Amino acid sequence: MAKVKVGDLAKELKLTTKELIKMLSGLGVQVKTAASSIDEESARVVKELTRPKPIPAPVAPTIPKPVPPIPKAPVKSIPIIETEDISVRELAAKADIKSSDIIKELMKKGVMATINQRIGAELARDIVLAQGKEVSIKIKSAYVEAMAEKKEAGGKLVLRPPVVTIMGHVDHGKTKLLDAIRKTKVAEGEAGGITQHIGAYQVAVHGKKVTFLDTPGHEAFTALRARGAKVTDIVILVVAADDGVMPQTIEAVDHAKAAGVPIIVAMNKIDKPGVNPDRVKQQLSDLGLVPEDWGGKTVIVPTSAKQMTGINELLEMILLVAEIQELKADPEANGTAIVVESKLDKGRGPVATVLVKNGTLRVGDVFTLGSTYGRIRALLTETGARLDKAGPSTPVEVLGSLEVPNAGDMLKVMPSEKEARLCAEQRKEMQVSKTRAKALSLEDFSKEVKEGEARDLCLVVKADVNGSIEAIVKSVQNLAVGNIRVNIIHTGVGSVNESDIMLAKASNAIIICFNVGTSGNAETLAAEEGIEVRAYNIIYKLIDDVKLAMEGMLEPVYEEVIVGHAEVRQLFHFSKVGVIAGCFVTDGKMTRSNRIRIFRDRQKIYDGKLESLKRFKEDVKMVEQNFECGISITGYADFQMGDIIEAYEMREKGRI
Repeated sequence: MAKVKVGDLAKELKLTTKELIKMLSGLGVQVKTAASSIDEESARVVKELTRPKPIPAPVAPTIPKPVPPIPKAPVKSIPIIETEDISVRELAAKADIKSSDIIKELMKKGVMATINQRIGAELARDIVLAQGKEVSIKIKSAYVEAMAEKKEAGGKLVLRPPVVTIMGHVDHGKTKLLDAIRKTKVAEGEAGGITQHIGAYQVAVHGKKVTFLDTPGHEAFTALRARGAKVTDIVILVVAADDGVMPQTIEAVDHAKAAGVPIIVAMNKIDKPGVNPDRVKQQLSDLGLVPEDWGGKTVIVPTSAKQMTGINELLEMILLVAEIQELKADPEANGTAIVVESKLDKGRGPVATVLVKNGTLRVGDVFTLGSTYGRIRALLTETGARLDKAGPSTPVEVLGSLEVPNAGDMLKVMPSEKEARLCAEQRKEMQVSKTRAKALSLEDFSKEVKEGEARDLCLVVKADVNGSIEAIVKSVQNLAVGNIRVNIIHTGVGSVNESDIMLAKASNAIIICFNVGTSGNAETLAAEEGIEVRAYNIIYKLIDDVKLAMEGMLEPVYEEVIVGHAEVRQLFHFSKVGVIAGCFVTDGKMTRSNRIRIFRDRQKIYDGKLESLKRFKEDVKMVEQNFECGISITGYADFQMGDIIEAYEMREKGRI
């Protein structure tokens, strides 16, 4: 069947590539880019859907004649698959097909399955279609979640408390500043202060609430953001007046800017003798944080956590910035919250510290939480007090989860326990079966540019010395191709660390390093998260690659990978086909459409494509090690017993 390119079809229908891909996804046709192809039938369906409906001409009113009732045609019942996968036995029963016929179809596709083995829903649909029947995929968990979130779309939005994260360099007084805020606003007159620390708390300022997240630093802040959890509305950057801007201060600024969060600077330790506030302001200006009294937009509040000065002014500034942002939520919606911290408590079981994003959580609510679920047994505040309900921007401990969730997991209130369990099971199965999607590479960006999907190129730059960083930044920032610009998220001296990897993931950026490597577990983390780390030792080569990517001309580097070997053990002659080599796969695998070489007495005698691969007279896509198969090549019949067939393919070369 002829294929139609997505890009060509989009032009014909006068749609953007993104709109067409979204439409195709809704029809169950999965495509990724404008270069992807779809079959003519799918293209015809899309054309039918996008064809403008003719406007009927006005017709004079006529008296309708009585019409005899038309007998209704029997509605065709189509079986539905409601899970991510299904066993061969269940599929046979649903589609009314013999299980042996399903197994045969699977073998044709190179899948060896038993009657109890589970296969993916998409594959199941293909198998049923091949048998001339239909099946519909309707994964219930997605439907249930959509219904659970439906209430959130409408509703009345009201102002909610701002969520604040405190960041800065080590020993600049973050903890003492938090203590000062807690003492003045939370634990006033309370014997023993706060009885229980849960990593988040609220304070009241002039009758309004402010929520503080007590995270270990910018790493936790970015790790949450990398998992799709945008929890912070305002960042308080703590800078010691005596030390000034330090390396971790710069990292914190870059992470906050990448998240697009407004920054308020708390210039701490202002009570120390001999401090120079203007020097600190100059250093902050160099980072792009120009103070208001210097004509900029950054609010800088002098504070002393030790002497409890400037705390009220800082809280008032938080309220002012929050007022400008107009932060809103719908308290009547089904509750959704983000996990900030989690632990296993010996007496209470799994405990999740969550921040309510929208709606209201109530004791007794059934919820899903990442790949687990449960029912809310208790809601606890930072002081250990029990609540009946928790509204938007409220930090609470939730008891009742069956398992300990991960930081960044989303809690969603569900209609029933059955639906919550189904959602959790589906997510768990998807996590087990899912391989990590590859994040953006420079070649991928180049491909997007080529296909007209242009956007800014985000980079994290690490180098051996400051001079190298300055040279790279200056050269790269001057590059501009059309409306595409380079956006440097973060720069730093030294090797690529885990914080750089998480920042790149959160910002969809590429890491460029010059004359440095990776430290600690950064290399492993980069591989796990699918982050590209490109290493260079020549600056002009680095700049050339970035420029080519922006022009859509950077081609990936490929390397040859040996897939497997097979030995010819028997020859079969057929008048129509020619010679089929009966082979035994000695290592790896043989895959149809792979490139192959044939060796005889260690001499290469053929290099071409593996066109036909059979197993027991059936065409298959792949044959694994220690299995027999039949191989034939159009126009080649010079097989001899003892020949070694080597399968290989060209793969895109990874860069570390």
